[in-house]
Parts: sequence; structure tokens; C-alpha cells
Amino acid sequence: MTFETFEGLDPRLVKTLVAQGIVTPTPIQELAIPPALEGRDLIATAQTGTGKTLAYLLPSLTRLAAGPQKGPAPRMLVLTPTRELALQVESVARPLVEALRLTETVTYGGVGMGGQTQALRQGPSLLIATPGRLLDHLGRGHVRLDGVLILCLDEADRMLDMGFLPDVKRILGKTPEGRQTLMFSATFAPELERLSSSFMRDPIRVGAEFTARTVDTVRQRILPVREEEKLRRLLELLETEPVESAIIFLRTKARTDRLGAALKRHRIAAAVIHGDLDQRQRTRALERFRAGKVPILVATDVAARGLDIDGVSHVINYDIPPTPDDYVHRVGRTARANREGDAITFVTPADLVQLESIEQALGRNLPRIEYDGAPTVLSLWRPPEAVRSADARGSRRPRRSLLRRR
Repeated sequence: MTFETFEGLDPRLVKTLVAQGIVTPTPIQELAIPPALEGRDLIATAQTGTGKTLAYLLPSLTRLAAGPQKGPAPRMLVLTPTRELALQVESVARPLVEALRLTETVTYGGVGMGGQTQALRQGPSLLIATPGRLLDHLGRGHVRLDGVLILCLDEADRMLDMGFLPDVKRILGKTPEGRQTLMFSATFAPELERLSSSFMRDPIRVGAEFTARTVDTVRQRILPVREEEKLRRLLELLETEPVESAIIFLRTKARTDRLGAALKRHRIAAAVIHGDLDQRQRTRALERFRAGKVPILVATDVAARGLDIDGVSHVINYDIPPTPDDYVHRVGRTARANREGDAITFVTPADLVQLESIEQALGRNLPRIEYDGAPTVLSLWRPPEAVRSADARGSRRPRRSLLRRR
């Protein structure tokens, strides 16, 4: 199947994709594009890195191009939870919008409002925005949403996790009731189901919840480590692993800053990104990493979703993710576009509960990296076949055993 197969998709978009080397749609694109072209409300569950941005942009821009070309208000609104994702969506949309001779703009916090205000007053066809900054512009009368024909919530579950539900509801209330609504989410929690039932009209569900599913091209391993030895083990890992570029994830902003400084003291070039940095600093860090000027990006989970960075060879969880979904989104930063990648998670003896939930969600135990002096890290979860085998031997209760794969 190719994009030309989709009946009704604007041929100018197909030509633009071919010029970019994009010919074959991904599974979520195959499922989402036809009903979206028909103008149906849509709920799509899609793993990060599976092409969901094109899944909603292609049919939506096709519909916009078939209608009036200009108006006082945006005709399509895409809401994203973070500045980085907004910029990523804008970068994907730009060549498509230009091919159709439409206009687009992006608004987000952390920068001045002057340039954004001027762009909004020109009446862009497509507006990509974060909820908080969009409400700021609405409150100042810089933009109106009464002309929105298509509304898309990108990373809807992430917006709820970040506390944007009240903002999203306020924004929805300023858009026409007859709009088409598209919701793209990694998971479909009960909160999202309640939200969708209140503002969507007979939506079609496509995709499948993938909770804690990772792509097969990622080699996932556990590095047993003591908390006080993490830095030393990381430095050894960077020397012994074929690391071309890596994102190292930590749980707090302060720890991220400290690790970034420690790497620089060891003459390892690294950029740091977290929520306390202003937009200029975050953009510069990402640009340096994307351009290969620094091989290491040290980040909190602000970088776990929505960033399409090619060529990341390794994801290193310096701190174990708190949930299986967080693990999947972090790991999803590598092995993109059918490439291979490595995901290495540091696990201390105190991290057993988090490890158990991740391995249970994955449905398998992750192999350990073994070295002299490694601490014991138990697998509290065992595959069902192991439990059945133990029961067949007369075991009354599955024993928690150490799995160390050689």
C-alpha cells in the first residue's frame, strides 16, 4: 500500500511525501486517514514514533485545502502538551502546508508573545498550540476559535497527566460544536473516555492500546547498579558501548543538571534539557544534539514524548522510569523508522517494584548486563510459563527468583 492508495487524499501532499522519501503509510496511518478524510470524529491510540502526526495532518489538510483559503480565525487547531511537541508538529506540517498554499503558525510559552500575536492576527489556516499559551492569547483577544473546523488533541493522555484538563475544556468551549474532533493518544484511560463522550460525536476508534509495548528493533537490557556507583558505571558504559548518540533520562531537574555538569567535568560533551530552562535554552540544546554537535542529551521526561530525533543509538535510563508507559516512551526515542537501537536501564536493589511492573507489562524478563561486583537485582515477576512449570512440580506458591541471563 502507498499513500496514493487513499481515495481523496490531495495529490500535492502525496508528491511532497514522495520527495521526502515517504511512500508507505504506517499501520496507524492506514487506519486513521480514511475516516478522518470522511470528516468523522476519531479516537486513535498509537505508540510514539508510529507516524501519528501525518495520520491526522494529511486528511485534515486535504479537507482544509478543499474549502475557503482564508478567514479571520484558524480553521484547524492542534493542541499539544509541550513546546517541543508543538515545534515538532510544526516542522512536519510546514512542507505540507506550503504545498497546499495554506498558512500555519505555532504558539507556546516560554517566549515573548509579540511575534505570535502578529502571526495569529493574519488568520493562519492551521494553529498548533500548547493550552496555557493559547488561553493567554484568547484572553487578550489575539485569536478567536469560532472558525475551527477541525480540532486535534495530540498526546491527549500526556495533557491529562500534566494537569491540562481544565484548560482543554475551556478551549473546547470556545470552538464550534459542529467541528470534527480527532484525539490521538498513547493510551486511553477512563478520564479520556469520559472527556471524549462529552465533546465528540459518535467517534470511530482505531488502533490498539499498546501499554508497555516496545518495538522489536530495540535491544533492552538491565544494568544492576548501586545508587552511589551510577556515575562510574555510566562512564564505563559510554566507553565500552558503541554509543553514537544517546539520551540519558533522569527523574528530576536537579539530578539532570548535576549529571550534565559531571559529564562535562569528564570532558564528555552533553546538552541538558528540562522544564526549568527557558525556550531558547531548550531549543538550543535540542538543535545541538540533532546536529551532532553533542553526542549526549541529558533529559527529564520532557523529552520522552513527541520529539522526533533521528539516529539516537542509545537510550539510557539513569533513573528507572516510574511506570511502564514512561518506560515505553523513553525507549521509543531510539530505533525509530525501523532502525535498531539499545535501551539500557540502571536498576538498584531498591528499584524492584518499578522493575516488576515494567517486566510484567512487557510480558518478559529483561536480560542483565553482568560484571564483577554487580549487586543482586531480583526479578519479582516471572513469566506465566515459569509459574505453570513451578506449579507442575508441586510448588504451592511461585518463588521470587533471581534471573541473570548469560
